[in-house]
Amino acid sequence: MFGLVLLVLAVIVVFLAISAYNRLVSLRNQVANAWKQIDVQLKRRHDLIPNLINTVKGAMNFEKQTLESVIAARNQAISVATRGDVAATAAAETQLTGALSRLLAVVEAYPDLKATGNVAQLQEELTATENKIGFSRQLYNDTATQYNTAQQTFPTMLFAGMAGAAPAALWEITDEAERIVPKVDLSLAPPTT
Repeated sequence: MFGLVLLVLAVIVVFLAISAYNRLVSLRNQVANAWKQIDVQLKRRHDLIPNLINTVKGAMNFEKQTLESVIAARNQAISVATRGDVAATAAAETQLTGALSRLLAVVEAYPDLKATGNVAQLQEELTATENKIGFSRQLYNDTATQYNTAQQTFPTMLFAGMAGAAPAALWEITDEAERIVPKVDLSLAPPTT
């Protein structure tokens, strides 16, 4: 009788170990897949930028510094993305987002340029891509959080080492300027200086 109880307990422990191991491996693969989804969208953005630059370059000769900062930020983002480091990629992409925002603000100052179909289409594609990147980041962070939580909860935590589980880094805002809440004034009063 005692031997049967030990056998049942051993089977339960083995079942828990296999279940925990498989869950951690599955979550690790989901985190890797979510990261690749971000990578796909970042590649799309990186590919759109040269088209945008080439389209506006001729009309913006004296805005050369703005164009060069976008190109430099894009090249930095591409080189960092190959490392797979979440924090470094997030920082480089934040710099690229800032440079692109400055470029698009300058494009707004050129009504003739803005009115061309190519620029409008590229702006739309970039906007759509930015939205996809945002959704991909959210999916990645949700999946990474599930994976990290599984590693820290009982009884899965007992088998995390056996599964080779390590905490996944979350995509975080590293630029404090992104955290600043914009001020909205709907009073229609002239701005005070």
